[in-house]
Amino acid sequence: MLKPYPKYKETPALWLNSIPNHWESHKIRELFVERSEKVSDKDYSPLSVSKAGVVPQIATVAKTNNGDNRKLVRKGDFVINSRSDRRGSSGISNYDGSVSLINIVLKPRSFVNGRYMHYLLKSHYFIEEFYRNGRGIVADLWTTRYTEMKSIYLPVPSIEEQDQIVRFLDWKLAKINKLIQAKKKQIALLTEYRKATIDNVIMYGINPHANRKESGVIWLGKIPSHWSVMKLKRICRINASITSQLEKYSLEDYVVFLPMENISSDGKIDCCEKRKLKDVRNGFSSFAKNDVIVAKITPCFENGKGACLDTLETNIGFGTTELIVLRANEKVLPRYLYMITQLQQFRIEGANVMTGSAGQKRVPSSFISNFELGIPSIAEQSEILEYLDNRLAKFDKLYETLNREIELLTEYRIRLISDVVTGKVDVRDIEIPEYEADSDETIDDEIDDNLVLDEEDGEMEVE
Repeated sequence: MLKPYPKYKETPALWLNSIPNHWESHKIRELFVERSEKVSDKDYSPLSVSKAGVVPQIATVAKTNNGDNRKLVRKGDFVINSRSDRRGSSGISNYDGSVSLINIVLKPRSFVNGRYMHYLLKSHYFIEEFYRNGRGIVADLWTTRYTEMKSIYLPVPSIEEQDQIVRFLDWKLAKINKLIQAKKKQIALLTEYRKATIDNVIMYGINPHANRKESGVIWLGKIPSHWSVMKLKRICRINASITSQLEKYSLEDYVVFLPMENISSDGKIDCCEKRKLKDVRNGFSSFAKNDVIVAKITPCFENGKGACLDTLETNIGFGTTELIVLRANEKVLPRYLYMITQLQQFRIEGANVMTGSAGQKRVPSSFISNFELGIPSIAEQSEILEYLDNRLAKFDKLYETLNREIELLTEYRIRLISDVVTGKVDVRDIEIPEYEADSDETIDDEIDDNLVLDEEDGEMEVE
């Protein structure tokens, strides 16, 4: 159990109530030298600044010809992305390179442990103070400049104590990060097991003792002998019309609208967005309640984006044009049809026949029409769905538990860093045992998957 320091004193740092009695307070300009030298990314490799820290610019980023319009970064410099919508995007650099001009580059002075400042400036308390000192018209345009941040006071213990704080945090975070990664691996394994469960049941049924026959489909093999091999066009209509249902609506009525981001990879839809019929009846995909939707564009198709629209909050709806809509006939239950579209082989085969340019490839409707599978009776489909509901509910419960544990560990990690670097707890006498160092060089082991930077910075991710 970590304890506070014996004595505390007031500090000019407005973002802190107090600091340990023997600590000092220094303005940022006394601890760092701003590095503002302009260079070219042709001479100095481009770096990106995200929540993962300062990392080599990812290959999928579109480059612009900025000439010398970038900032030099040296190994050991601390870099902060000044934009409010990049909150927490900062870190110590392990590379020489260049960053866009929106970043603040700071070189630690000789009496400062760069890793201590790394932890301090990525702490929750400092991040909030940093943005409090910014300015702008609206939140998305809020920027903090060095002229505004340089007068922020920071708590500064002796260099020896800085070193101990770094050793302690490196040790504790290595343990926490390993726990988080272990739980993420469990989630990944569960995901694969979940997919395999769906595949096995939808392709071969739930009775392991059923008589089998050759399906005639190369990848499928033997199926229950009483099942019928059918192409999907025999059990559903592709992109069926909703014209007959439109007569029940006025142009002023609101209907559900589904952009791609409101369609998940696990069959859920978010019906929060509703638009007037007159605004969406033309130029969008249309569907009805109980239809099945499949995202046709890469990588949404491969990731399994789609749903059975049995939870659609209006009887008809509209959405992104990047959907193929399936309407079940009397031979198949809508939810069973959706499960077919979740088969790994369905996704593999579809990906192999995509057409279009890189990043804009799409699955043709003809692939779905001609996809073949063994289809049981409606009664057996119902039994299979009930079985899957029970199995998948157990998976979902495990997912929920693991994600909650990750959330709690992440919260603890954030709180621990903030408490230690601001002197709320005393770690001077903690003995650091031998341990396996964290392979991740940043204090935040999360990869910033949603990194989208400004076009003007020459760092916009190609989606």
